[in-house]
Amino acid sequence: MATCNPLPEGKTVFLAIYAAVVAGIIFSTLVILSSVYTSSPAASAGDGGNGKPLHLAGTSLFSSSSPPSTSTPPPSPIVTRTPRLQREPLDMFTRAIWDVPVDSKMPDLKSFLLTKEMLKHHAKDNIIIVTFGNYAFLDFVLNWVKHLTDLNIFNILVGAMDNKLLEALYWKGIPVFDMGSKMVTVDVGWGSAKFHKMGREKVLLINALLPFGYELLMCDTDMVWLKNPLPYFARFPEADMLTSSDQIRPTTTDDSLEVWQDVTTAYNIGIFHWRPTDAAKRLAKEWKDILLSDDQKWDQAGFNDLVRHVLGPSLEGESGIFYAYDGTLKLGLLPASIFCSGHTYFVQAMPQQLKLEPYAVHTTFQFAGSDGKRHRLREAMLFYDQPAYYDTPGGFLSFKPGIPKSLLLDGPHTLQSHFSLVNYQLRQIRTALAVACLLNRTLSLRAATAREWEMSLPWARSPSDSSAVGALLSVPWVMPRLWCRFERMWFGHPGILEGTLTKQPFVCPMDHLFEIHTMLHGLSEEEFGPQIHFREYSFLQNPSVPKHVKESLLNVQLCDAHSKGCNISDETTSRGFIQFPRNSTEQKYMQVFSQYKDIKVLHFSSMANAFQGFNDEAREVKFRNRVKRYVGLWCCVENRDPGHIYYDIYWDEKPEWKPEPPRTSQDDHPPWD
Repeated sequence: MATCNPLPEGKTVFLAIYAAVVAGIIFSTLVILSSVYTSSPAASAGDGGNGKPLHLAGTSLFSSSSPPSTSTPPPSPIVTRTPRLQREPLDMFTRAIWDVPVDSKMPDLKSFLLTKEMLKHHAKDNIIIVTFGNYAFLDFVLNWVKHLTDLNIFNILVGAMDNKLLEALYWKGIPVFDMGSKMVTVDVGWGSAKFHKMGREKVLLINALLPFGYELLMCDTDMVWLKNPLPYFARFPEADMLTSSDQIRPTTTDDSLEVWQDVTTAYNIGIFHWRPTDAAKRLAKEWKDILLSDDQKWDQAGFNDLVRHVLGPSLEGESGIFYAYDGTLKLGLLPASIFCSGHTYFVQAMPQQLKLEPYAVHTTFQFAGSDGKRHRLREAMLFYDQPAYYDTPGGFLSFKPGIPKSLLLDGPHTLQSHFSLVNYQLRQIRTALAVACLLNRTLSLRAATAREWEMSLPWARSPSDSSAVGALLSVPWVMPRLWCRFERMWFGHPGILEGTLTKQPFVCPMDHLFEIHTMLHGLSEEEFGPQIHFREYSFLQNPSVPKHVKESLLNVQLCDAHSKGCNISDETTSRGFIQFPRNSTEQKYMQVFSQYKDIKVLHFSSMANAFQGFNDEAREVKFRNRVKRYVGLWCCVENRDPGHIYYDIYWDEKPEWKPEPPRTSQDDHPPWD
């Protein structure tokens, strides 16, 4: 009978080796998969190994991250994340900032209550950075968060004063908590009753946070971080508090704290760092009690009253810390040269002049409310807008102002020389406004596209029905860089505030000359004609403007209609420019520029005598009534009451016009009134 012979010894060894190799490959595969699994942020954040399924998380804040049943929040800053495997988190504490929820249902509002556990999850090195607001400031909040996360700072929380903001931030992946304020969702305006309510809520929030034992960096939403401030604060471990101020004259030329004895302005509570010490808690409680007892008390005024009750002496050494409040609070004043106000950053350019690197800018010292704050940040390219802002279907119009040297640099800086400089610019801007208004165009879009554009543009009107086949969109014009010799204030001054570093002339913010809120919101189209959209002077240098927009450029060189070569030819167009006659008619504009509707940027060499005016008298009247209201006033002549002087965009039509304050109360009205 046949028997089974054993394998030869060599084959046995071979099979053993083969089995070991296969086992090693299987083991390595399991190790790699385990590594991929545990390296996801959700897992590493401590999900407890709940075994929930993996999800592919590659998100953009411009995609709707809310469930179908929830209204989509307004567009947000450009924030994209690389697709990666991520486990569904146990709760919102373990999700990375900007990672949108994978759930389709809004969690119970109780889960958004401020707790010590919430702070424990979000704090780092015992520090938490907090801002707060209502829905009207959603874009400011998102901008604030974006600047911090760009600096790799993630220990942040946002307090929501209304449920609409809370939901919007949750679906955008922002760590948010419910302040229980039941605040209105609209902009409340400085000094109003709702404004004072927001101030009280801020102080209540500070009192709620300090007992948890974390250092607190409390910020207003209308500021941005440009550099990680936490190492700076760590230089002053003895301080109970470090606060910003409205100081506009430098007391130091390096990155030291302000010389507190030389600070004559208010301490500003838009940026301040608290340590949870007994002295800081006592101050917070007394501050709260004062505001709750007087609902008309401004929170910053109450803070200054308390802190300044005792000032000094300085602590031993050269730290710049001093005693304040009740003589036990150790306080330091952040230097306004690097923790900048709207004046030291946008007007004086103090960081650049002192060759310092700024940490932050707070949009104070401006004249147009929230719209002015937003525009100043846009001018500095510090505001993240939605993609539609940077690429509209109608394209853009810009021009070179070509200011004569004599107006800009020659002669003394006087009221007359300031207004001569500004008026020269206003006349060209007036023409640019007319051309931008003239070049409105109707885009033939399919219904869905028209609706998409209507919904994405903040100024656009909703179509009357879903069958709309076009959207009327104006050509936004790019504001030129504005130059001033004198600055604007709320009180009489000699032109430039004494002791400041403002150089004359200087690039002045748009709100020094124009009423930005009126330009955006204040005028009906029925009475004043179509709205004229605009962009900030730095727009075409902004990295957020797509390359295809910047490269789609046609230079329009104005020429004398009777001069040789003042004609439009295919040869010049192919080289990126055309010759266009000065004082052209409305028909000429429409005839020529209808050929270039696909060009994204029309850049004029000048706007001096570029347009004859509208053919239709009614249209001309509406246009004039609109742009007259666009300009504001300069303030103020010293020792005059009233001391302000109204700008007049049609100054050149009034031979008797002079830059002087109203002589009587009957004269005290803007040119259009």
